[in-house]
Amino acid sequence: MEGFFKLISYFQTQSEPAYCGLASLSMVLNALAIDPGRKWKGPWRWFDESMLDCCEPLEKVKAKGISFGKVVCLAHCAGAKVEAFRSNLSTIDDFRKHVMACTTSDDCHLISSYHRGLFKQTGSGHFSPIGGYHAEKDMALILDVARFKYPPHWVPVPLLWEAMNTIDEATGLHRGFMLVSKLHRAPALLYTLSCKHESWVSISKHLMDDLPVLLSSENVKDIKDVLSTLLSNLPPNFAEFIKWVAEVRRQEENGQKLSEEEKGRLAIKEEVLKQVQDTPLYKHVTSLLLSEDSVYQLKAEMESSLTNVAASICCQGADIFAGRSGLSDRFCCRQTCVRCYRATGDNPATVVSGTVVNGNGNGEQGVDVLVPTSQAKTSCCSSGQNGCSPMHPGSNDVLTALLLALPPQTWSHIKDMKVLQEIENLVSAENLPPLLQEEILHLRGQFLLLKRCKDNKVEEDLAAPPF
Repeated sequence: MEGFFKLISYFQTQSEPAYCGLASLSMVLNALAIDPGRKWKGPWRWFDESMLDCCEPLEKVKAKGISFGKVVCLAHCAGAKVEAFRSNLSTIDDFRKHVMACTTSDDCHLISSYHRGLFKQTGSGHFSPIGGYHAEKDMALILDVARFKYPPHWVPVPLLWEAMNTIDEATGLHRGFMLVSKLHRAPALLYTLSCKHESWVSISKHLMDDLPVLLSSENVKDIKDVLSTLLSNLPPNFAEFIKWVAEVRRQEENGQKLSEEEKGRLAIKEEVLKQVQDTPLYKHVTSLLLSEDSVYQLKAEMESSLTNVAASICCQGADIFAGRSGLSDRFCCRQTCVRCYRATGDNPATVVSGTVVNGNGNGEQGVDVLVPTSQAKTSCCSSGQNGCSPMHPGSNDVLTALLLALPPQTWSHIKDMKVLQEIENLVSAENLPPLLQEEILHLRGQFLLLKRCKDNKVEEDLAAPPF
């Protein structure tokens, strides 16, 4: 039961009847100390069900539940290492070996997908982590995340296997189990792909399916032609697809100073931003955005003042604090104020403070947004008052990250071999410094996961996306 003690520290009850997969996964991610990249509530950084929406909208999960393949997809997307096995492609002996391996370790945890009916419990398909193994009795301890129904309970391994070796009627495929552990490399620190906006399906289709065809049909003679073709044909709502990650926290009662941990995370994010701006591709993108009238609309769509960006983020943060993810229309940001802080010997840090009020005007919450800024562009005062002009990640930064993250085969249909070689050199992950390389490889993995979702292949391919 070595793994039990980590799991029990993060044991939680699913917040919705259909959130068993999300609760099980967030519990395991927290037990593995995988950093979600932002705070949950107060000063705490851990996974909550509301953060797990990379592969399936939360409202859909709430209404219909989630499949085995989608939970595996979410685990990959969150930056975990996942090995998944359907029962018809494994054996009870292999399952028992994996149970024993995970329960005698605290750096790997097993999530089981099974049918409750075989335990004579109410309900049907369910997910729960395995918290221990009794070798003498050959029983597994199920840490049931539906704690309003059942406490943790021991189940004979043959019976648990029988419950997993059932068909999920929603997919027509067998249930199974997954082994979740921590990757040696970190997930993305600054950028992420998002499927919160319903247009993500059409946007991902355009980037992964239509763009290669478009590049093959256009007479592109240089890098400018390639980028102009791409930027001039981006679909509406494109800016909702790739985001830079800002950290939201409650305003501190004793002031708004940044902790050493927060300063460290901001410094890493700003280093990622600097490395993006140091790439040759960034210079091409910036030049094009400055010169092309055809992309002015795109630039206007992606660019926004820091206070407007912060107002949106503040409201999202207020949703999370209130436990109402997905209902951002219930809140509005009454005011925002940009402040810059500089401790002796430190680079300036940008914090946007906002006062958020609910739709009824009955309550308000002060929130802070910790913004990664470009020190090369910042002319920031050290007094901590208004008058700063920090440059948060802009359209050229975000677009450069997106172009680097596109699957390498995107460019393979360019007919001019010289142009093809030049663009491949510009977007090659091998040419990037290690920190940015990890960021881009994670984004490429997200691209492939979203493609699986779009093509309805997520149930067929459970493996980690190749980089």
